[in-house]
Amino acid sequence: MIPVPGFEGRRVAVFGLGRSGLTAARALKAGGAEPVLWDDGISSRMQAEAEGFVVEDLTTADWSGLAALVVSPGVPLTHPVPHWTVEKAKEVGIEIVGDLELFARALAALPEGERPQVVAITGTNGKSTTTALTAWVLKQAGMTVHMGGNIGIGVLALPKPTPGAVYVIECSSYQLDLTTTFAPDVAILTNISPDHLDRHGGMEGYVAAKARIFANCPVQGGAAVISTDDLGVFLEIAYPASDAGWSVIPVATHGTADQLAPVWQVGGPLILARPGEVELIEEPGGEVSTLADLSAAKALAGRHNAQNAAFALISAGAIGVDPAVAVEGLLSFPGLAHRMEPVGRIGRVRFINDSKATNADAARQALAAYDRVFWIAGGRAKAGGIDDLTELFPRVVEAFLIGEAAGPFAAALGDVPHRISGDMASAVQQAFEAASATGREEVVLLSPAAASFDQFPDFEARGEAFRAAALSLGAQPEVVA
Repeated sequence: MIPVPGFEGRRVAVFGLGRSGLTAARALKAGGAEPVLWDDGISSRMQAEAEGFVVEDLTTADWSGLAALVVSPGVPLTHPVPHWTVEKAKEVGIEIVGDLELFARALAALPEGERPQVVAITGTNGKSTTTALTAWVLKQAGMTVHMGGNIGIGVLALPKPTPGAVYVIECSSYQLDLTTTFAPDVAILTNISPDHLDRHGGMEGYVAAKARIFANCPVQGGAAVISTDDLGVFLEIAYPASDAGWSVIPVATHGTADQLAPVWQVGGPLILARPGEVELIEEPGGEVSTLADLSAAKALAGRHNAQNAAFALISAGAIGVDPAVAVEGLLSFPGLAHRMEPVGRIGRVRFINDSKATNADAARQALAAYDRVFWIAGGRAKAGGIDDLTELFPRVVEAFLIGEAAGPFAAALGDVPHRISGDMASAVQQAFEAASATGREEVVLLSPAAASFDQFPDFEARGEAFRAAALSLGAQPEVVA
């Protein structure tokens, strides 16, 4: 746990007692604060009381004596409407923060020579893989690495800071909305596509939340690693970041030299992420050199994983890892569950679990990684469904549709061969039978392009259902070298 100083002897309200809330309360208490906890759920309040915390109904409490309000990332600040705790905090003029901001303050309170380095990653898609891959590469280089935040362990539950350690933190837009002083040494924006728009009041608010990762440049300077996939968004974010002192490093997965020319006005060198390799252009019109050959990295297939590798490679270099050592780490990365995860094989048919693809943009990356797929898709559709994937439909040999989105997805597929399978087990069975009948090397791909909540509690449970169905058919797990 990381104790949070700055509130010694003062009452701090903590609302929302899930993973981040309880951890924040423990960290505040360890730093000398007097946390006052509340949650709408009785079981959460009982757990807090069992740990010895003060549990007080914040709906009727006197807020005038509180020093701050700590809320979980799920509490809305502005949209669709501000949460009642937010309104009460504003009425009495106290600050509203989250666990990521408390983490930042805990590190800032350390003597300069004892502060660890921080790599922070955000984005709509790819942030979890980039976070895990970066942590893996740094660990393989022999560094002390702590990974958490929006992935795995809550950020304040990570081990106490030690000199020379590196924290690799995944940051959601909700968490960043609650920060004011967070200043990572390396800040990465993987990409931005429409998501959580109701929570941020539209695309402008969503982009602004993501851009907060670059709001505070470290005194010694920091590396701002930004995707150029949406060139307009890149320029919108990169100019202010550069003006604030960040060294902007653009990462491109597509685009000609002429199309990418504007990036040189605010950043460089330019990193190119191509399927199977990461390349570098030092200056406009300069020669292209190879930074990493990823052809042997089974867990990094596709253009999007080359981009993830580029982010990890740049981060490692900024932290001080030798480039050759960093590349070795990339090649040994085992991959993440539910993200382009090889589940197993039956004969010439491979099963790939990409259950984390909860929107069309995420599914695009998986579909683009294979020339032919037997595609399992569906769930609870998000805005736009799969309409933006039409250029990839020629890669779909046949689609097998599940959940609430089966009908709308079938309509969107049009003449593309498809059938409504309904549930996961039926989809896996039918996809395997169709794939094995071709006699070719084939891929059965679960990349739903939809949320899981119609049939599963989360994308992990959906991915495990896919895995179980494949293994029940006799799939033998593949070993990723």
